[in-house]
Amino acid sequence: MEDKYEVNKDTSLTDEQLKSYAEKLSNLRKEISKVFIGQKEIVNMVIVALICDGHALLEGVPGLAKSLLVETLARTVEGTVHKRIQFVPDMLPADIVGVNAYNPKTGEFYIVKGPVFANFILADEINRAPPKTQAAMMEVMQERKVNISGKEFKFPRPFLVLATQNPVEQYGTYPLPEAIVDRFFLKLVLDYPKPDEEIRIIDQNTMTKYNSLDVIKPVLTPNDIIEFQNSVRKVFISQPVKKYIVDIINTSRGRGNKYQGMKYVKYGGSPRATIWLSLGARAIALMSGRDFVVPDDIRAVIHHVMRHRLILNYEGKASGINTVDLVDNILNVVEVP
Repeated sequence: MEDKYEVNKDTSLTDEQLKSYAEKLSNLRKEISKVFIGQKEIVNMVIVALICDGHALLEGVPGLAKSLLVETLARTVEGTVHKRIQFVPDMLPADIVGVNAYNPKTGEFYIVKGPVFANFILADEINRAPPKTQAAMMEVMQERKVNISGKEFKFPRPFLVLATQNPVEQYGTYPLPEAIVDRFFLKLVLDYPKPDEEIRIIDQNTMTKYNSLDVIKPVLTPNDIIEFQNSVRKVFISQPVKKYIVDIINTSRGRGNKYQGMKYVKYGGSPRATIWLSLGARAIALMSGRDFVVPDDIRAVIHHVMRHRLILNYEGKASGINTVDLVDNILNVVEVP
């Protein structure tokens, strides 16, 4: 059945490479799961973001271990630096990027680098920062370099930003504009753990003199991550599957396939959605040990790629329309190749 998606396949990935990649990424998943209990899909999607070299927005109520997930991921990659930036309403761009400081003893200026100089960054409660600081963070994420007093500094690779926002408290926050949210590759929504998972959480976090992160061992190197990021773009996508992606995005814009629910949508997916959807599907294929994409790979990532890119109109917001349900209905009307 999958043979038709391999027609005219042209890829430089070998079977040995594919097997090695799938094994290493499986080990990464297992290592993270030692500490971050449950939420398997969230773990998978964070790994997808890492190997696609894209950033993710994590949303969930307090206490769901969003910060723990980022630190755990950082510890699984040898020789990397992890930084946490706690965003607050009075934060300035210089607080995250860095400044040109003056030393009165020597009479000289020197560069003080900000916390964005790291491999893994937790941008905690990014919606608490004022718009100017949010914009500075977006520029950092996009350009992967900063300019301090005329000097350009590039960030090390890998460079991954996982930003969090708390949906339950809006006092003192600056909601992210849709144009800024669109710059995130994925939006991941965390939910409460299942009862059996919460029992494991109790056991893990109430032990005497025990730090759960101590059990995490590095299973990858920065060069492994860079190799994944280069190889994921070599995964083959056939013309019918490319058309499937474009049909999905066009339907979200109210074009092509007619779906009544589009009357609630002001803006559908941008070309950035098309790019990220195809790249995310490639990552799922690579994690599965394949060098070609099938429609199931697209369906595995589409909700996380599209949930924040469907902009509802007033009628949609007033009706309480859920963008995840819209994506499901779009998939139902678009023909699978």
